[in-house]
Amino acid sequence: MTDLEYRPLAHDHDEFLAKALKRKGFDAAYAESADEYRLVRELLAARSRAGLTQEQVAESMGTTKSAVSRLEAVGRHSPSVTTLKKYAEAVGCEVEIRLVSAPRASIAGTRRGAR
Repeated sequence: MTDLEYRPLAHDHDEFLAKALKRKGFDAAYAESADEYRLVRELLAARSRAGLTQEQVAESMGTTKSAVSRLEAVGRHSPSVTTLKKYAEAVGCEVEIRLVSAPRASIAGTRRGAR
């Protein structure tokens, strides 16, 4: 069996999104998962920069290619911080987690709804 060369597919996310947003109901569904899509784009970009396949990342993480595939798929599951750290290390990155202040009206609405 010949060695396969890693060649990532070109993807213009902005172009894809512009086309998809024209579909009825897509904008609401996308907005609901926007944070997950942002995370997946970060994961894929980091793996691409590192020039690694899912198999190589899986081996470095001590897991399977299918586990890495699930990690890189929106809506499949929510990864733990530990898993994100392992993935980041495998692709030569670090995880940075921040809490950003929300607008005051949003905070007040959340406090009332939490009671």
